[in-house]
Amino acid sequence: MQATGAEIAFTMAVTKQDQLSGPRSHQDAGFRERGSAKVMIDWSNVTASGHRELGLKPEELQRSKCVLGFIPVIYYSILLCVGVPVNILTAVALSRLASRTKKSLYYYLLAVTGSDILSQLFIIFVGFLLETAVFHRDVPALLLHSVSAAEFAANHASIWSTVPLTVDRYVALCHPLLHRQISYPARARKIIAMVLLLSLVSGVPFFWWSDMWRNSHPPTALDTVLIWTHVTIIYFLPCSIFLVLNSLIIHTLRVRQRQQRCEEERGPKSAPPRRLGKTTAMLLAITSVFSVLWAPRTVVVIYHLYVSSVHRDWRVHLAYDLSNMLAMLNTAVNFFLYCFVSKPFRSAVRDVMLLRGGPLYPHRALPQQQAPTNASISSLYSGNNKRSQRDSTPLSPRRARKPS
Repeated sequence: MQATGAEIAFTMAVTKQDQLSGPRSHQDAGFRERGSAKVMIDWSNVTASGHRELGLKPEELQRSKCVLGFIPVIYYSILLCVGVPVNILTAVALSRLASRTKKSLYYYLLAVTGSDILSQLFIIFVGFLLETAVFHRDVPALLLHSVSAAEFAANHASIWSTVPLTVDRYVALCHPLLHRQISYPARARKIIAMVLLLSLVSGVPFFWWSDMWRNSHPPTALDTVLIWTHVTIIYFLPCSIFLVLNSLIIHTLRVRQRQQRCEEERGPKSAPPRRLGKTTAMLLAITSVFSVLWAPRTVVVIYHLYVSSVHRDWRVHLAYDLSNMLAMLNTAVNFFLYCFVSKPFRSAVRDVMLLRGGPLYPHRALPQQQAPTNASISSLYSGNNKRSQRDSTPLSPRRARKPS
């Protein structure tokens, strides 16, 4: 039986009186009469820090301890100091590539990077470091819930900005003619604005998200609905889209390679077989890393809902801390994936760091646009040249013959 706060205070007062008046029997020290009833004091809950726990409720005395100590604070501080500058550098490099090439791909990658910056600011800086580590969540409840809604909105935007990128790559590889018609920067900007707006709206219900670390009561019906909505939005639904579209992309590329091999065996050598492009490899890397880093948090949240609470079980508490650390790592790794896969991105980053290159919005034609233009100019020039040569050369006897 757990002792109440008044009983613990009563016990400490009696213990102090016993120390002043001398030792008593074990029965007198363990029991005290209140009227006709006897109350047994649970000595295991009375610690040396009992003076600080007098204001706590009994269920709060059973709260699981943070095994990692200050490690999460150090980890998130390093992740913030590294991730924000790296993502800003990524955003500048991608904005240059988007302005030069006018490709929808870079606009989608720029949206992913901007959403990662928002996630780092709201979730890591405001949520973990300021509210939890500095203020110990001793802030107004309205501010806590408002920041929670902003955290979920930024998280949803960071994840769902990758979905239009996946759809764009699928259409480009599986339906190239359709991609030329529907994929252009203006439409990409509209899609990105729609995704950000929907992410902001989807974060509003999480204003009522409960604190898993501090709520001692079992999950309510509202908690169950919010948790399942959360894991569906951030993991199950986007991962299903990634899995289906990436599988179709890989299947299409394999079919094309088989067709090209059959053509090579039948006739003369044709064009070299089309391999997995760097853009497709970048897409597969981004979606795979996301699926791996966010899987542990999804499992722990569902485990907390049905098996054991984060508040009471220190092992679930530890797993929840580690899974959050892995999930937030996803906001800082895309820069290294881009550098590893994309040569144009590495060149853009090098230009930004060395403060060289043209203006941010250079007015120069694209390489694929320069070729037809040069061809038309050369053909025009050759046509004019031939015309001038024809006019300058003397007429042949047949053309110079006058009709009689």
